[in-house]
Amino acid sequence: MGNCCSDDRGGRAAVGGTFRGAASGAAAANDAVDYYLKSRGFHGIFSQIELSFSATNLRDRDVLSKSDPMVVVYTKERDGQPSEVFRTEVVLNSLNPTWIMKYTMTFQFEVVQTLLFHVYDVDTQFHDIDVKMLKLDEQQFLGEASCVLSEILTRPNRSLTLDLVQKEDSTLSSHLRHGQLVVHAEECISSKTTTEMILRCSDLEHKDLFSRINPFLVISKTVESGIPISVCKTEVLKNDHNPIWKPIFLNVQQVGSKDSPLVIDCYNFNSSGKHDLIGKVRKSLADLERLRSSGEGENFFSPTAVGHDHKKVLKSQLFVDKFSESIQYTFLDYLKGGCELNFMVAIDFTASNGNPRLPDSLHYLDPSGRLNAYQQAIVEVGEVLQFYDSDKRFPAWGFGARPIDGPVSHCFNLNGSNNHCEVEGIQGIMMTYTSALMNVSLAGPTLFGPVISTAALIASQSLANGGKKYFVLLIITISRKQKMP
Repeated sequence: MGNCCSDDRGGRAAVGGTFRGAASGAAAANDAVDYYLKSRGFHGIFSQIELSFSATNLRDRDVLSKSDPMVVVYTKERDGQPSEVFRTEVVLNSLNPTWIMKYTMTFQFEVVQTLLFHVYDVDTQFHDIDVKMLKLDEQQFLGEASCVLSEILTRPNRSLTLDLVQKEDSTLSSHLRHGQLVVHAEECISSKTTTEMILRCSDLEHKDLFSRINPFLVISKTVESGIPISVCKTEVLKNDHNPIWKPIFLNVQQVGSKDSPLVIDCYNFNSSGKHDLIGKVRKSLADLERLRSSGEGENFFSPTAVGHDHKKVLKSQLFVDKFSESIQYTFLDYLKGGCELNFMVAIDFTASNGNPRLPDSLHYLDPSGRLNAYQQAIVEVGEVLQFYDSDKRFPAWGFGARPIDGPVSHCFNLNGSNNHCEVEGIQGIMMTYTSALMNVSLAGPTLFGPVISTAALIASQSLANGGKKYFVLLIITISRKQKMP
């Protein structure tokens, strides 16, 4: 079962949703988690996606021939305004076009990525002009459609059919047909293989015989220009002439391929930042795998003063004690395999949130319609996760409150039912949350255990029934600045 990490800024605020900075408006990163994942070859829940387009039954706006359609793609910015990002080529004389040009974008799990598509009939006089130079107000508008990227990706075949509409359709008869746009998504092909290696050295030499040696390794790939680009660095081991470093993880895509040349530099750490080069080894991942199989070591060499074409072979050797490969499946691989996300939410109704009738309470319901901190967290997280939940029925609980004529409960159904805890969609969570505020008394203490146990029971029952579901429990609670003992 998943969890959400909160970022405690030290004040009174509801935590459990995404933290949005005042300047950027983007979700703040968790540096510790990010470092842990990257050190093991993982680079976040995102993938490169290629969108392809086709259409059927477009309206024919030409008199003597068929329409010459083109698709223009927009994404929504943080302020909600559309920004043009891509144009297809023009397909001549077709009401059922299939466009060749594809739009590549990055899928980001934690972001609601809204896409807007406009289809135009390009006038014949503009056919010799690059599509990027076309003035859209000089073309005939055939229709528009919009969706969220995750709606495409959660379809079994990653294809979504959208009805094309015109803005004036809301005031005209709704039976007008403008055709359909089909958007298909494919994950860009890349290497998903991650290697895990344990490297060690023997008999490391140092030019200063009376100083300690504190070795570390830097692994670099070589680009076409010959410049080395660092891709991995080990920890520093103190006073060790025969070091064994912790496992390192390299994604094959990071280095190009298993046969791409790598340079492994061994340095002696210096607190001044001017580290002394002990020696080098030039090997590919395939070479390192062979070293592991043979159990042999590879001698380091040191470039001589004459130049890089001459080198001094050292007695120090590099050994590969472990070399293993694993497939790093992406989030989209799990979706394609039938995995679903199930979203569950639990809300803190303890008295420490303040009197809901007063404006300084985190549970205050503003008559103007402005969302309070709890409502904001529900919307921000729920809007992302709802597209991955097939039935969009979400278990919703409260804790730390006293229902009418009852004792304090640390896990009660937000909808007031004694039999079922699910509500319909994000709007259902919002409505039952508002209703619960009117029907419970805030109490305490703050106990997460009963809610977590209830959520874990639901997850275990699904697993026992063979379900392919990943459960995410969002606990929204007041942040408390506490002194550690």
